[in-house]
Amino acid sequence: MSLPTTPFGTTTMDITRVGFGSWAVSGAGWSYSWGATDDAESIAAIRHAVAAGVNWIDTAAAYGHGHSERLVGKAVAELAEADRPYLFTKVGLVWDPDRPTAPERRIMNPASVRRQLEDSLRRLAVERVDLYQVHWPDTGEAFEYGADAGEPSPNATPLQEYWQVMADLKAEGKVRAIGLSNHSVEQLEIAERIAHVDAIQPPFSAINRSAAPELAWAAAHDSAVIVYSPMQSGLLTGAFSAERVAGLPVDDWRRASPDFTTGLTANLALAEALRPIAARHGVSVAEVAVAWTLAWPGITGAIVGARTPAQVDGWTGAATLTLTPADLDTIAAAITATGAGTGPVRA
Repeated sequence: MSLPTTPFGTTTMDITRVGFGSWAVSGAGWSYSWGATDDAESIAAIRHAVAAGVNWIDTAAAYGHGHSERLVGKAVAELAEADRPYLFTKVGLVWDPDRPTAPERRIMNPASVRRQLEDSLRRLAVERVDLYQVHWPDTGEAFEYGADAGEPSPNATPLQEYWQVMADLKAEGKVRAIGLSNHSVEQLEIAERIAHVDAIQPPFSAINRSAAPELAWAAAHDSAVIVYSPMQSGLLTGAFSAERVAGLPVDDWRRASPDFTTGLTANLALAEALRPIAARHGVSVAEVAVAWTLAWPGITGAIVGARTPAQVDGWTGAATLTLTPADLDTIAAAITATGAGTGPVRA
């Protein structure tokens, strides 16, 4: 099958509007696990997405401490060259193998970046990464998802230094394009003065709309944008309930997330508000949630996770779903009425 593609910024790549996100298939036993997974089913999900027309996969070294990258490598190894998707991965979160559940550290010194890239290439079983992204700004400190990192420690590598290394890797042909994930407008400006930011990757959904300034920056600088968590880690699939949240495995990181605790009632109400729109279009609630992000100006594609082939089928239709202005107005009103999340409600 094929899905429509769009230019990936100023690179020579064209990508589908949705890509496969491999955080959720990374398995148990690390700090931001989604709980235990079945590797065979995970590989089947990746291959099913590619067969459905998805032409890029987003992963990261930190996901499962290399396990996600190894799964992606296995999943694409048996595909014909013409059918292989683009592989995007990330650098900068380093773990202690002797303490797998301890927080990863943000480390982007040049020697570490080069070592991390070689490790990723080996796990993915490729000679070049299509997009190499800095996962989070370097602070030299322990990583906490969603928390303000505060001031960098004296051990932190300055952005100017680590972005130059990224540019060097691109010039050497080790990576095809370079990007920044979870970086502010101010940080993007600094990086752009050193080398073009080919792509950015912020979180963005109808619940978390806080990256709107970064999206505007990218549009003004011809940088591609791939957003993560467009379904807000499952909350906007229409399949969640308070009972399901209560039944999440004890090692699922979402159990402690404010989106699944203090913000749960508002977030579930917003998901319910998407249901009539999904019914009118004959699609899933998840597809409406992802299509909402794709309707935002400047967004090139959305990263969508899945742990089974059936879950993939629940969101691929977002790539071809066009929400009407009336739909977008209805969703904006629902965001306001429920009080879900933060950020502007309409572009």
